Amino acid sequence: MTEPSPDTTQQPSFEEVPNPEATAPAEDPAPVDPMTALALEAERWKDMAYRSQAELDNFRKRSAREAQETRAYANADLLRALFPILDNFDMGLEAARAESEKSMIFMGMSMVSRQLQDFLRESGVQEVEAQGKVFDPNLHEAVAQEASASVPEGTILRVTRRGYKLKDRLLRAASVIVSSGPQAPAQA
Repeated sequence: MTEPSPDTTQQPSFEEVPNPEATAPAEDPAPVDPMTALALEAERWKDMAYRSQAELDNFRKRSAREAQETRAYANADLLRALFPILDNFDMGLEAARAESEKSMIFMGMSMVSRQLQDFLRESGVQEVEAQGKVFDPNLHEAVAQEASASVPEGTILRVTRRGYKLKDRLLRAASVIVSSGPQAPAQA
């Protein structure tokens, strides 16, 4: 076996490795006064304490705001589930009214209807106004368009399903039929 020649093997040279002390920036030759260093350190910790206190204060305010919002809108899911029941109850009330407004069934259902409306109002629920209003896609859901000579285009003709808001949030959009304006004359 032949030994490799000294030119073909790579051996690390100490001269090629940079000296960390040589590349480090030169330190200030003047020593720092210990009192000044301590004052700077104390100021740094004081600033950090102020910042931490401000962050904690902001966290408390944000948590209180979120808790208040959660309480204000906690019943939203329950109310959404109640709306289809209210729709069916209103259909039953209208059927009882068609039978006779003097019947005991109609009077009893009317009393329950008033109680339900009072409950919704006390819970902060408001009905979305729609009848005769200009169509607003943020509050209304158009299910159809009808021509109308007396109602301008974009105005709501009829409400097919009532919409509701809880305080300032929309829980359910009102389903409406919107006027398309006067019917265009048929061409022969």
